[in-house]
Amino acid sequence: MHFKVTVNGKELERHDAREDDLLIDFLHEEGLTGTKFSCGIGQCGSCKVAVQAGKDPEMIPVLACFARLDSIQGMRVTTVEGLHGRGKLHPLQDAFLKGYAFQCGYSTPGMLMAGHILIERLRHQPVETRNLDREITSAISGHVCRCTGYIRYYQAIKDVILSWGGKALVKPSARPPKAG
Repeated sequence: MHFKVTVNGKELERHDAREDDLLIDFLHEEGLTGTKFSCGIGQCGSCKVAVQAGKDPEMIPVLACFARLDSIQGMRVTTVEGLHGRGKLHPLQDAFLKGYAFQCGYSTPGMLMAGHILIERLRHQPVETRNLDREITSAISGHVCRCTGYIRYYQAIKDVILSWGGKALVKPSARPPKAG
């Protein structure tokens, strides 16, 4: 199979790929080892990456240990290595560091990607402030953190969303109607 994909803005091709090759193996063979292999059955979230089809800006969370190459042919993939920009940490990476959001770090790449995908979705579809907690919880659900750092991951993601400079990711909650 001739496989072609864009990873972190760089077009990659492989002429000897098999349809059932795993995305995580492809990424690691390309030197992108930030995406972690942990459970191998798509249950822990450590291998989460963001995938975009065509020119659609919507990022789809994909578990790289489970995704076969034929399922992402021609798509755009963002890995944890693609979060930084021009030598600077992504605000989520910075918040994770400052908030000591991780211990062993194994779940960190997946949690970063979950937060990044949520932020990108909120750029296009802001939520009311009262619904933000639910959105963050939903984004990181399905992630296994062996060191129980969920609260710190959660708080770091929330801090970034609430402080995102000038970007309207959340909107004020509508006031409930007055009781009559």
